[in-house]
Amino acid sequence: MGLRNTLLFIATFGLATSALQLPSPAFLFANPEPQHATGFKIPTIHESAVQARRILHLETIGTLSTIFPTAHSTENRPSDVSGTPIGLMDYFGDCEPGSGNPTILAISIATSFKNVAAGSNITLSLRWHAPYNRPYSAAAVPRFSLIGHLEELSAEEVREQNVAACFVKYHPDAVSWLPGNRIHESKWVRLVVEEVYWIGGFGDRAYIGWIPLNEWQNVTAEEIKDCKLPGEKTGWASWIPHFGFGQGQVQEAIEL
Repeated sequence: MGLRNTLLFIATFGLATSALQLPSPAFLFANPEPQHATGFKIPTIHESAVQARRILHLETIGTLSTIFPTAHSTENRPSDVSGTPIGLMDYFGDCEPGSGNPTILAISIATSFKNVAAGSNITLSLRWHAPYNRPYSAAAVPRFSLIGHLEELSAEEVREQNVAACFVKYHPDAVSWLPGNRIHESKWVRLVVEEVYWIGGFGDRAYIGWIPLNEWQNVTAEEIKDCKLPGEKTGWASWIPHFGFGQGQVQEAIEL
């Protein structure tokens, strides 16, 4: 960012902040009364679940967290990592939209899946990467973790759900690792979601906490389609309401 843009950014945020009455501390973890709610409504748990399901639908890469087994292993690794968690990037696809269970192409030789085979639990963590709106605060970006267990898809499910085509649409390069390839042993699995932990952004304007499983599972395809996440549209100023700044205030500052 050049000096001029940096100064403009600082001036914009400074003017917007000074002209705005910030929410009372009493509203940090609860919505204000309707007559005071303008600009400060915290999304409900269900609205947060809808946002999370849209992120699952749009994103393609997350972090799989597992734990190294404590039992003796012939694998060449330091002995002192036994029982230690490790998070590694991996692909996923929203190929079972009715259930909210992400589909994963499990490579048997990969550490995450070796740990699961040895008895580890597993978590998929992901966050929203907005295609527009820079600069912004990463702390305001929604992110969440899906806690559950892996379940292998049957051949019938793979065929009926056309899993390979769905997954390759998300990850064209994964065609080289599909089950039956000559490089690695692999199989289709679903992460059966058991718990959802959500951080929608800053706690004074976003829900932070657990999303009940029924809320996660009962989000409809129409809700996912209609939901628009911050940063899905062009114009970085569209992020501003998520900080509590009015669009008009930002525009006035920019035009100064």
